[in-house]
Amino acid sequence: MKGRWLRGPVAVALTVFAALVLTVVPMPGWGEVVRPLWAALVVFYWVIALPERFSVGLAWIVGLLIDALTGSLLGAHALALTLVAFLAARWHLKLRMFPLWQQSLAVGVALALYAFLLFWIDGMAGRMNHPLARFLPVAVSVALWPWIYALLRAVRRRFVPA
Repeated sequence: MKGRWLRGPVAVALTVFAALVLTVVPMPGWGEVVRPLWAALVVFYWVIALPERFSVGLAWIVGLLIDALTGSLLGAHALALTLVAFLAARWHLKLRMFPLWQQSLAVGVALALYAFLLFWIDGMAGRMNHPLARFLPVAVSVALWPWIYALLRAVRRRFVPA
């Protein structure tokens, strides 16, 4: 069977890896300000799609990887991604029933909390950022959610057994 090696956890791990790569790939100055929150989008999707397989603990590990890759305060992204995963896990049955535009609003709320938590942690650590630098990626991520959802759903249907 074609693509058999890509079954199950490997497909999920590859999408998370791709999100981590997109998180750290160099961009021009203006691109850094509008870089989508790739890892948060992927974590949010996998938690609502496979809540029994992609847990809050895995979101914590992905967050620690982001912290290590970006050089941010260790545990900041881990805590923020854990919050996103918890919200998605708590409401995953309702989120699955929402139309895509309502899912985008729910993603926007979760990502706004993610950005606020990171903004607050940076403020407590003495690294003040402009609020626009934290919250503009949320708007870009919400706008990209329908395409990310469609892409990851296609990956799940093709490679992840039910």
